[in-house]
Amino acid sequence: MELRSLTLTNFKNIGEASLDFSPKINCFLGDNGMGKSNLLDAIHYLSFCRSFTGVADTMVIRRGEDFAMAKGIYRRRGADEELQLGMQRGRRKSLKRAGKEYTRLADHIGSFPIVMTAPSDTDLARGAAEERRRWMDMVISQENHRYLDALMRYATALTQRNRMLRDASSDSALYEAVELQMEMAAGVITGARKEWIDKLRTRFGAFYAAIAGEEEKVDLAYDDSTASPDGIAAGLADALARARRRDEAMRHTTVGPHRDDIVMTLADMPLRRTASQGQTKTFTTALRLAQYEFLREATGMRPLLLLDDIFDKLDSRRVERIIQLVASRDFGQIFITDTNRKHLDEIVSHMSGDFRMWTVSDGIFTPER
Repeated sequence: MELRSLTLTNFKNIGEASLDFSPKINCFLGDNGMGKSNLLDAIHYLSFCRSFTGVADTMVIRRGEDFAMAKGIYRRRGADEELQLGMQRGRRKSLKRAGKEYTRLADHIGSFPIVMTAPSDTDLARGAAEERRRWMDMVISQENHRYLDALMRYATALTQRNRMLRDASSDSALYEAVELQMEMAAGVITGARKEWIDKLRTRFGAFYAAIAGEEEKVDLAYDDSTASPDGIAAGLADALARARRRDEAMRHTTVGPHRDDIVMTLADMPLRRTASQGQTKTFTTALRLAQYEFLREATGMRPLLLLDDIFDKLDSRRVERIIQLVASRDFGQIFITDTNRKHLDEIVSHMSGDFRMWTVSDGIFTPER
């Protein structure tokens, strides 16, 4: 898959921009806060209908303006496709594909796969479990629409059970009916997550070793909140029954896929406790590259690879190894930002074929060739 051109209007600090891209590598050079990351976020919006940073849609519209627009022309599975996203204050956002508006934005997820690294990826390793669940859901939903449907059904049933807990409901029959709906959806969710982690582990380990060397041992494991004290996972309905009294006291549901996590380890110790900043950045970069390979195999398309300030916090040895990885492997189309001209020049020098570079200042993109 290839993004051939992008047109933006009133998107964050970008008033107007129209860029034609290289099919291989596109570099954006500029100081922090100039608009480099905002451009990548616009590309993310066209794939996911939301910001990579999680900000509300109204925060994306340029200050003092009433609307924002992003239009992308893609080459996908041998055909040209157009996506147009529109946001207006006080109205529902609109996404059109080939001029036809989506009725459900969820139907678009996975059609134009991307992988994006960013400084905020640190939250994957050091943040709350919610960050890691959000990541799992985002990736798996791109290739498994049954999973996305199960997530929505589970969220509806979970909201109903939590409302019953807050209202101190004593209707056991209603609890059982709601919990059965949760269990049916949870079976799809948990099964897909565990299978995904198993597939990701080998790819992730190989990428980490390629960047950091073989001496650092890393691993991933799925943490199932429905497991009993002896470590054996139970059906969600049984786990909810065991937790009912505790949940009534706490007034919310304490077990289920919405409480699961990924255990990330370095040298058999929790990553968040032992890793340096450079090791954490290496860990999350390897996760994203493994995510790329997973999506490429699952969708049959090369996702767009967006690398936002990827070299920050890394020593020169790891920077060089990432440059070699990106240059030597067939990653398809790449978009990369940096404040350091040297890094971008080194990547370009390792690449064969077309590349384009822009300098970015106050939301204005000036091509260098």
